[in-house]
Amino acid sequence: MATVAYYRVSTKEQSIENQRQELSKEPYKIDKEFIDHGISGITQTEEREGFSAMLNYVRDGDTLITVDIDRLGRDAIDVQQIIAKLKGMGVKIIITRMGIDLDSDSGEFLITIMSKVAEMERKKMLERQLAGIARAKSEGKYKGSQKSVEPAIVKEARETMSIADTAEHLGISVATVKRLQKAS
Repeated sequence: MATVAYYRVSTKEQSIENQRQELSKEPYKIDKEFIDHGISGITQTEEREGFSAMLNYVRDGDTLITVDIDRLGRDAIDVQQIIAKLKGMGVKIIITRMGIDLDSDSGEFLITIMSKVAEMERKKMLERQLAGIARAKSEGKYKGSQKSVEPAIVKEARETMSIADTAEHLGISVATVKRLQKAS
């Protein structure tokens, strides 16, 4: 029976080290770690590489430990479904910051509420962000992101390179190459 840890951070600039350090203080010996780095909490759990690998690894009798409910996700339905799936597999789930062991009815009830709170927090954060952008625009301070590459440069590069090579060469994403290619 393994004890596995799951860590997630939303951006590439963030680190999982605080989460790792927090779990190292707990009374658990972690056998294996799974990490999603730079993955938003609104991304469905099973679409995340690290989480999917963890799902394939865990077996009946294993324990999954994570620091907080929002590490699993910020969509209440997705979180509840994944918890049900893990419990159906016989995996024990522990959320350390909340002191919740999901083997109890009260733990399950609290997770249902807290997953909805995490979802609401995400919506509020987006509302504040949009309000800030609207205010900055009205003050003439927000102009949106600046174009890093002109469509003509992408068109020229695509004459001799693949989409992936063009993206790498110009330091932009494949999606941006495709979008700028359509624009030219």
